[in-house]
Amino acid sequence: MLAQVREADVEWDIIIIGGGATGLGTAVDAASRGYKTLLLEQDDFAKGTSSRSTKLVHGGVRYLQQGNLSLVLEALRERGLLMQNAPHLVRDLPFIVPNYDWWEAPFYGIGLKMYDLLAGKQGLASSKHLSLDETLAQLPTIEQDDLRGGVQYHDGQFDDARLAIALAQTAAEQGATVLNYSKVIGLIREEELVTGVKFIDTETDELFSLHAKVVINATGIFTDSVRSMDDPASKPMVQLSQGVHVVLPCRFLGGDTAIMVPHTDDGRVLFAIPWQDCVVVGTTDTPVEEASLEPRALPEEIEFIMTHAARYLEEDPTPNDVLSVFAGLRPLVSAGDSEDTAAISRDHTIRVSQSGLLTITGGKWTTYRNMAEDTVNHACMIGALEERTCVTKNLNIYGYHQHASSFGDLAHYGTDAQEIETLVRDVPALGIPIHDAFAVTPAQVIWAVREEMARTVEDVLSRRTRCLLLNAKASIDIAPMVAEIMADELGRDDSWIEKEVQEYNALAKGYLL
Repeated sequence: MLAQVREADVEWDIIIIGGGATGLGTAVDAASRGYKTLLLEQDDFAKGTSSRSTKLVHGGVRYLQQGNLSLVLEALRERGLLMQNAPHLVRDLPFIVPNYDWWEAPFYGIGLKMYDLLAGKQGLASSKHLSLDETLAQLPTIEQDDLRGGVQYHDGQFDDARLAIALAQTAAEQGATVLNYSKVIGLIREEELVTGVKFIDTETDELFSLHAKVVINATGIFTDSVRSMDDPASKPMVQLSQGVHVVLPCRFLGGDTAIMVPHTDDGRVLFAIPWQDCVVVGTTDTPVEEASLEPRALPEEIEFIMTHAARYLEEDPTPNDVLSVFAGLRPLVSAGDSEDTAAISRDHTIRVSQSGLLTITGGKWTTYRNMAEDTVNHACMIGALEERTCVTKNLNIYGYHQHASSFGDLAHYGTDAQEIETLVRDVPALGIPIHDAFAVTPAQVIWAVREEMARTVEDVLSRRTRCLLLNAKASIDIAPMVAEIMADELGRDDSWIEKEVQEYNALAKGYLL
């Protein structure tokens, strides 16, 4: 990818700053239309918000409750397209809303029927009322005191970081150049217009100055930092909200059905979701002042989740049960003086500065494709690019495979699973799991380095695999082995291994309770 940048002797059509869901989706859209596209990410792809979601591709039952029908319709439509274009990464997940009061069954039943109707032809299975026995059959660990039954509905589940990597691969497949560890340090201006960027390869400190017809700011929680590069007097447009998740052993759910609590003490929806042989419980909505690549859960957020988990699960989880705690920051478009981030819309917003810098922010993972289409349409106007039709509604995501489940633990690699299996056939030792807590093998570490631009132990253990989020302590145990495998692939020495392990251990301790 760096070679492509060095060899490029012409102006780029589009340069995108930011390698999260929005930036990667925009790169896929722009490249698939035939525009010469470059994406620059300061750290690793999906390092920030985009790897820290609730792992749901959903219309958003809460947005229906708020009356934001347009967002629900958009998200349900996009959910259908994502399941169509990435069946190896997205699956149908049943949810149950437990009913403890007489009015809950008819109230939530009607709301979820409306959810079905809004989904239309792209809907999953229809929602339905469940008796007490039917509810307990699917949720054997639910709190049974006063339980009357439940309402079941369906939504989508995915692995956010794996989708991000697949989007980077899709963009590259379509002709885009995508670079991680490439930090934009300034904008190039000519006659008051933004005409390019200056960035540094953070591994080598090599500096680049590149020109483009359009520069897109898709930096999520760092949106205002890039806008300040363009105009130091620009008013902040992003309000940060922190969401925290607690990961528990699978016994706390006891099945493949998720729990959705539609109204917690702070008015948020709470989920307990089966994910990769664990249970993810969340989330919170806490206003935060400062953007950080490594946000940390506040004690009161953890207490909130643990209290509500105890309220709805028969076995009350204790701190000793917690496998990992992860936090993410949402870049919400500021609603003036509102302090209630839960009430701020999740719609996306596009702004174009006087200098022509295009900023896209807000939105949610589920609607990334539509956001990207909207962004590239605007970019075409700003850069006077030849108008070309968006093709991503029917563009298969890299690795597309209709029967990926046949690959077992490698299902989310899609067609690449066969290549990883070939590595193991050639050297059987590469197929032996690194730790009892994970199905991750040395072959996957090698593949992450060779084919997925993984550069650090964190890249592998946090995003190419999800070990850090699934069991932080066990991930610390395997860091030395992962570092050794990577060093062999990357041609690094013992001092690199030692430094990587130390840095990873320091990071992973922040995920322990």
